[in-house]
Amino acid sequence: MKVLLIEDEQRVASFIRKGLEEQSIQVVQAYDGVTGLSTALSNEFDVIILDLVMPGMNGLEVCKRLRAEQDQTPLLMLTALATTDDIVNGFTQGADDYLTKPFKFRELLARVHALARRKTVVNKLLTVGDLTMDTKAMEVHRGGKKIELTAREFRLLEYLLINKNQVVSRTYILEHVWDVNHDLGTNVVDVYINYLRKKIDHDFPVPLIKTVVGIGYTIKDVQ
Repeated sequence: MKVLLIEDEQRVASFIRKGLEEQSIQVVQAYDGVTGLSTALSNEFDVIILDLVMPGMNGLEVCKRLRAEQDQTPLLMLTALATTDDIVNGFTQGADDYLTKPFKFRELLARVHALARRKTVVNKLLTVGDLTMDTKAMEVHRGGKKIELTAREFRLLEYLLINKNQVVSRTYILEHVWDVNHDLGTNVVDVYINYLRKKIDHDFPVPLIKTVVGIGYTIKDVQ
């Protein structure tokens, strides 16, 4: 496994690197956001560990630019910023996981392994009605039209398609799409469902995403 560690605190970076290398994980380090972004875009990594507060370019901007360049490398934000708004903002910018400082290395390691496993995607075609998703090529089409999705929108739609014709709660969506095992107390799921609807339902005669009031959401085959 190859990990990019973007962390400006030398002591924290050294601690993480030593622990990962003891697990036979290759670590490449960057100590500021600009260098980290350049390194990420010019190399292949299994996981990126990204601090938020850094000189030159903060972690949120690094994450935003990576996703804008269609870099879908699993990304773990590691930061002392621990409010609900901070966490939601991190996920909104494209993070796959969020861990606050201080942290236990065992938890960091478990999250890195979980993110690395996610990168190994089986070539799978998911369909519902006239909508198709190629999980390997990361492409979505409906009625022959290509639909452009962000990384988070893609994961949300993928989760709905894997569970098509079943109702999934907001809590389950948070757990599987945002890797959060508790309610953040926000409407982030509803916001992203609306993003998806505008892209895959708005210009088509039959809506695919359904709201089940008081429970959650489902995507159903067209009857």
